[in-house]
Amino acid sequence: MSEINILSPHVADLIAAGEVVERPASVIKELMENAFDAGARAVTVELKDGGATYIRVADDGKGMAPEDAGIAFLRHATSKLHDEAGLEAIGTMGFRGEALAAISAVSEVELTTRRRGDESGTYMTLEAGDIREMRETGCPEGTTMVVRSVFYNTPARLKFLKSDRAEASACVQAALRCALGRPEISVRLLRDGKEEFFSPGDGKAESAVYALLGRDFSKDLLPCAGQDGDLAVHGFVSSPSAGRGNRGAQFFYCNGRYIRSQLLQTALEQAYKNTLLVGRFPACVLYLELSNAAVDVNVHPAKTEVKFSQEKRVFDLVYHAVLSALQSEDRGGSAAAPVPAAQAPAPAAPAARPVPRPDFYRSMSSGDFRAQGYRVSGPAGTRKPSETVGLKSYDEPYQTRLDLTPAPAAAPIRQISTEKSEKADNSYPKSVENSVQNVENKTIPDYRLIGEALKLYILVEVGDTLLLIDKHAAHERMIFDRLKAQDRHVMAQTLLESVTLHLTDAERELIEEHAALLEELGFELEPFGDEDYILRAVPADMASSDARAAVEEILEKLRGGQSPDPKGARDEILHTVACKAAVKAGWDTDPLELRRVAEAVLSGQVRYCPHGRPVSAALSRKDLDKLFKRIV
Repeated sequence: MSEINILSPHVADLIAAGEVVERPASVIKELMENAFDAGARAVTVELKDGGATYIRVADDGKGMAPEDAGIAFLRHATSKLHDEAGLEAIGTMGFRGEALAAISAVSEVELTTRRRGDESGTYMTLEAGDIREMRETGCPEGTTMVVRSVFYNTPARLKFLKSDRAEASACVQAALRCALGRPEISVRLLRDGKEEFFSPGDGKAESAVYALLGRDFSKDLLPCAGQDGDLAVHGFVSSPSAGRGNRGAQFFYCNGRYIRSQLLQTALEQAYKNTLLVGRFPACVLYLELSNAAVDVNVHPAKTEVKFSQEKRVFDLVYHAVLSALQSEDRGGSAAAPVPAAQAPAPAAPAARPVPRPDFYRSMSSGDFRAQGYRVSGPAGTRKPSETVGLKSYDEPYQTRLDLTPAPAAAPIRQISTEKSEKADNSYPKSVENSVQNVENKTIPDYRLIGEALKLYILVEVGDTLLLIDKHAAHERMIFDRLKAQDRHVMAQTLLESVTLHLTDAERELIEEHAALLEELGFELEPFGDEDYILRAVPADMASSDARAAVEEILEKLRGGQSPDPKGARDEILHTVACKAAVKAGWDTDPLELRRVAEAVLSGQVRYCPHGRPVSAALSRKDLDKLFKRIV
């Protein structure tokens, strides 16, 4: 008996539909692209219950004649491609002739269409790809498509749909990406009868960005443009001071088509090298324009991945355009947000970039230290050479002097001389004590704290060994262990100025789902209007300036499915809290904190950071002698 079967046309259609229609959001994307190709100037999208039960897309495009409507739902039926030569330069959003066939194969479809200039239109209904009714009707010029009961005949696909809220969020994002790519087309989206967004369709990219992504997103954008012969790029990129916790705010378009491109993402982020904090990502809305023959969009059923015939030229164009925009800001150039003129606020002085606190501990302000009798100097580099860093002399467990005489370029090491006091080791500032658990009860070998190199590595001499300690990684582990050991709520601190978070539906759903856990770990969030949340408190170890970034990073981890169980989710959040609360590379760190971090490592309490990286490396006397050819 033959083991090879020829599938029926119906099964073949269902398999093909699975390549195009992954979820209701795919339906919206395909129908909007058809409307754009039909020359529409205005498109209205409506969805209910996450889109699985009802989607309606109406446009004022050229419409279809009755004979065209009758064959439009057949596989490989298209008005956008006539022969193989057309594949060499595709200028339309769609071209495969599979979208309508795929959608109708897994849903119930209702079509109303009227060609421009015709006296009447055509009404059709289809179920599982078969025409049930077709007749003449009166209707406006253009096309209206209603899709109901997506995947009603493919239960295996239906069971993999997420909640209505999650599917609706995906639908909104799909429609937004389409609308953002075509500023000349007005798009209105209604969700369960409520308007989610409306783009004016005036042809101005800045108007579309402002209308679709909001004022908070727009206010920190820099205009970006570049050209190399027949290649051109324009749009907006974010100021380095407005880095985000994930890449969700990066929008790339090629000839009006939304694409995902590792090439463009790398070019963008390379331009920000050495300007963004570690773990922060730029935002952008970039429109790449090039000849249709120079790009291949026929590499993926969803048409979101493309290939460029001249990748290096494209990379260089985007890289230098973004770099020029960032350098323009550094030179004091315009950094105004793309706000429509009628809504633009009065010019304001450019906001000062945040500067890392130079002295002592990130979790305490300089005012807190002065109130306790400490002497705190000004910004890094303003102290006089050999100025004493200040514990009060009568309450000082270590007599600590910091030599800030500029070191030679070849040896950027701060020398610290320390002498143990006769006082008991119990008068450290609380912020240091809180980072350590019972270090005093562990065996610590004799050591000499040499100092700190590159504002990152603590140098410690232990016998005949030189130990290098990553201060951020080690301190992060100390905080993580302390937080994880707490079987009660983490102490929270109320923010003097609450932080407003503008969130997507998916992010709001994550906050609601993990609300109890977030509160337990010190985050106090409450709804503020329909789309925003107010962050009123954060864990006590965390600086207020890190609050927004921490929440963004936590939501990204939860959204990515990295924490399938509550315990795992708790650990993921604690990783972020510990990372944000720990001392950072590049900060001037107080010698007392360097010593306590070193002792935590020397005692064996800290070996790896929460992510599994080692926190220290050792060089023996023999290793150093070999390095300098003293021995062979």
